[in-house]
Amino acid sequence: MIDTSSAPARPGSDFTRLSRLINQRGLLKRRPGDYAVKFALNGLLLTVGGVAFVLIGASWWNLLTAAFFAVVFAQLAFIGHDAGHKQIFRGKRANDFVGHLHGALVGMSYGNWVGQHNRHHANPNHEDDDPDLDIPALAFTTEQAMGKRGMLRWIAKYQAYLFFPLLLLEGFSLHHSGIRAVVRREVKAHKLESVLIFGHIAAYLAAVFLVLSPLQALVFIVVHQGLWGVYMGCSFAPNHKGMPTLTAARKFDHLHKQVLTSRNVRGGRVVDYVLGGLNYQIEHHLFPSMPRSNLRHAQPLVREFCARLGLPYHQTTAVGSYAQVLSHLHAVGAPLRAPAVS
Repeated sequence: MIDTSSAPARPGSDFTRLSRLINQRGLLKRRPGDYAVKFALNGLLLTVGGVAFVLIGASWWNLLTAAFFAVVFAQLAFIGHDAGHKQIFRGKRANDFVGHLHGALVGMSYGNWVGQHNRHHANPNHEDDDPDLDIPALAFTTEQAMGKRGMLRWIAKYQAYLFFPLLLLEGFSLHHSGIRAVVRREVKAHKLESVLIFGHIAAYLAAVFLVLSPLQALVFIVVHQGLWGVYMGCSFAPNHKGMPTLTAARKFDHLHKQVLTSRNVRGGRVVDYVLGGLNYQIEHHLFPSMPRSNLRHAQPLVREFCARLGLPYHQTTAVGSYAQVLSHLHAVGAPLRAPAVS
C-alpha cells in the first residue's frame, strides 16, 4: 500500500507539462514502418515454425518446435496488445482488425482481453478495481491471503515457491477466459470472436494430431501452451507485482498513480524485443497509445521529469524485478505460514 503521507498528490498540470514535452518530441506519432517490420518478422517466424513442424513430422524432436512456437505466440500476443492500445494505427477499426487477427492466431479473445486490460490501466494495482490483482491462485495483499480457503489458501501460503510452476497454466487460462467470454456473449463482436477462437482451436488440434502421434500431440500441446504461459507471465509480472497497491481511501492524479505503481526493467534492444516493450512500463502506462518503438526515447524524458518533481521512479534489472515479485509474494503469504496461537 502506498504511504500517502510521503507522496502528496500534485495538480494535473504536472502531467500536462510532461505531455507537452512528449508531443514536442513527436513521440506519440505512429510508426507504421516499424510495425511493418514486426509483422514481416513474426510472419516469417510463424512460417518457419510451421514448415519445420511438418518436415520433422511424428518425432519427439518436434517438442523443440513447441518451444519455438511458444516464443512466436508471445510475440504475436505483444502485437495484439499494441493494437488494443491503438499504437499501430490512429483509427480504431484498423487496430481492431490487427488485434482480432492476432487474437485468432494465438487463440485468445481480443475483445475480452482489451476490456480487462483497459480496466487495469485505469486502476493499476488497485486492490478493488484492478482485474490483474483478482487472480484466484495468488494473493497480492495480506487481506487477499487471509481470505483464501481450501487449496487456494495452501497455494497462497507457498505462492512464492509455486509462482513459476503456476505460470505453466497461464496459457490455458487465457484460452479458457476467452472461450468463456465468447460463450457468455460478454464481448461485443461475439459472433466474430466465436468463429476466430473456435476456428483456432479446430485448426490447432487438427494440425497437431494429423502430424504427430496421439501421445506426442498431447505432450506437444502441454509443452507449447505451458512455455507460452510462462513467457507471457514473465513478461507481465515484473510490471506491477510487488509495487505499492492503492485503495479507495486516497485518490491520486494520473501521473502519480501510474508512476508509483509501475516498475521498469533495464536493458537494451534485446530486452525490448523479448518483453515486447513492456519493460518501459512507466512510460507505457503514462502514454498507452505511444508506439512501442518510441518508449525507449520517452524513458529518459520521463525519468528526468519525475526526478525534478521528487517522484519515485522505479527501475531495476530483469533478475531484480523477479526477485522483488517473489519477495513480495513470500511476504504476503507469511501470515499463513505463522504457527497458530493456542
